[in-house]
Amino acid sequence: MFSFISNLKTEDKPILIAASFILVILAVGTGYTLATQGTVPLLSATYLLQQLQTGAFLGIVAAGMMIVILLGNIDLSVPWTMTAAAMMAATVGGELAVPAGLAVGLAVGLLNGFGVAFLRIPSMIFTLGVDSVMRGLMVAHTGGFAPADQATDFMRFLASGKLVGIPVAIFIWGIVSVVIAVGLKRTAFGREIYATGNKEAAAFLSGVKTRRVIVGSFIISGLCSGLAGVLLAGYSAKAYQGMGNPFLLPAIAAVVIGGTRILGGQGRYLGTLVGVILIVLLNSVLSIMQMPEAGRQVIYGSVIVGMLLVYGRNAKVSA
Repeated sequence: MFSFISNLKTEDKPILIAASFILVILAVGTGYTLATQGTVPLLSATYLLQQLQTGAFLGIVAAGMMIVILLGNIDLSVPWTMTAAAMMAATVGGELAVPAGLAVGLAVGLLNGFGVAFLRIPSMIFTLGVDSVMRGLMVAHTGGFAPADQATDFMRFLASGKLVGIPVAIFIWGIVSVVIAVGLKRTAFGREIYATGNKEAAAFLSGVKTRRVIVGSFIISGLCSGLAGVLLAGYSAKAYQGMGNPFLLPAIAAVVIGGTRILGGQGRYLGTLVGVILIVLLNSVLSIMQMPEAGRQVIYGSVIVGMLLVYGRNAKVSA
């Protein structure tokens, strides 16, 4: 077993480890529910589909976050990008609700990309500032109260509806996943992301338009956050203050757990996908065990720090 792991490619090891932890979480959760409730809901198809449905929101956010982290950057504007997209979609309503939410994500991504690529401000600082700006704008928009606008029927269908017995949100997550995975592996833009993440100066000297790559990556992250915000509003049937706050740390944790180097240049989308499933199931089991939110945040933070110690200290290699 250990020789098998040692023979794996560097980027495959975190995926295998994360998949192993998923099995451990399922075993622990099943044992706990069997001992306390006499049932095993974690293994039922209905329960797993429900978890994947709610996990789709995190999965979409994590997909965009991975693109930015591959560059060695980070997007801390996710919480209020999601919230602003949800609020504006609910405010506009009608057929333009979803486009309005996506437009918010696009605008925030473009602003983040411009600040990091052209103004050369560290992404951690700039995106955190943008997050505060979005929070202020939304507080001004609502007057400090919860918005009265409700999600449209189409938003509710996208988040809570079903096709052939499978939640539509899972299909949307699947489409986003295919686009991201194929884009990273099969397109010139994907190769440019890896090259820029490995060494921006070298990529620039080799002809890569690194500023365009950085702006494009932040736009993708913004669009993913906007889409997730719209879906979350549809799932909740309304938009509300701070609805995106619980998604930042889990999204970063999912990306890092999946083996994407926080310093950029290496990572596979399959790893992020496995990381999201691990986080979703971990959160589910912690909820069953009635773990308070504070404890969950401690666990997420510990996971990120632990993975940084494992991956962040290694030399970056090309994916």
